Amino acid sequence: MNDPMLPVAILAGGLGTRLRPLTEKLPKSLAPVAGEPFLAHQLRLLARAGFQRVVLCVGHMGEAIREFAGDGAAFGLEIAYSEDGDQPLGTAGAVRKALDLLGPRFFVLYGDSYLPCDYRRVQEAFLASGMPALMTVHRNENRWDASNVEFDNGRILAYDKRHRTPRMRHIDYGLGAFQRTVFEAMPAGGFYDLAEVYRDLLARGQLAALEVPERFYHIGDWEALRELDQFLRRQGRP
Repeated sequence: MNDPMLPVAILAGGLGTRLRPLTEKLPKSLAPVAGEPFLAHQLRLLARAGFQRVVLCVGHMGEAIREFAGDGAAFGLEIAYSEDGDQPLGTAGAVRKALDLLGPRFFVLYGDSYLPCDYRRVQEAFLASGMPALMTVHRNENRWDASNVEFDNGRILAYDKRHRTPRMRHIDYGLGAFQRTVFEAMPAGGFYDLAEVYRDLLARGQLAALEVPERFYHIGDWEALRELDQFLRRQGRP
């Protein structure tokens, strides 16, 4: 029998500046895509993948997200909420604050990412690795965004979003799996970036990796949003 899917934290606290003026009135997660708020598509994708528990890490206009998604029953999920509060916490700081809602192991994905991959395969690879964290990567070749991972023979050799090299043909896919211990040592309430957490883990030899063949979609900017809109309409979803 398959193990139940781990909980998943969705980082939905961003300002969505590249989608202005839309995000002056709506949180990015609720941007309309293929006739519905983006979050509806994302939650249904996770439910189809077998997830049961989602923790939405919210900040900017978080109340609108809570009002839309509720307790998750409409999507076949159980949803809890973790709020950044008055000060931005960063992507890793938001996970740190949500730890008590997530348990000992969990997934993390970005609130603007639509990732049609085999989540169970990712979970199995993470649990089998014995590592405290796993990053999914995709052979991107600078097509969908700037490649930022040097990956060879199942291992990440380099990861850097700022200083890229020609050897970086893969990209951080946007889905990670973690043990709680990765975040526990961070003082609560501070600002921490998930990219820096990944880099620290890599430097210590504590970051597993899995290459996923499916391309990623996101709504980080208008062009990407239109591309996802077309993809979902071709799929006939909702």
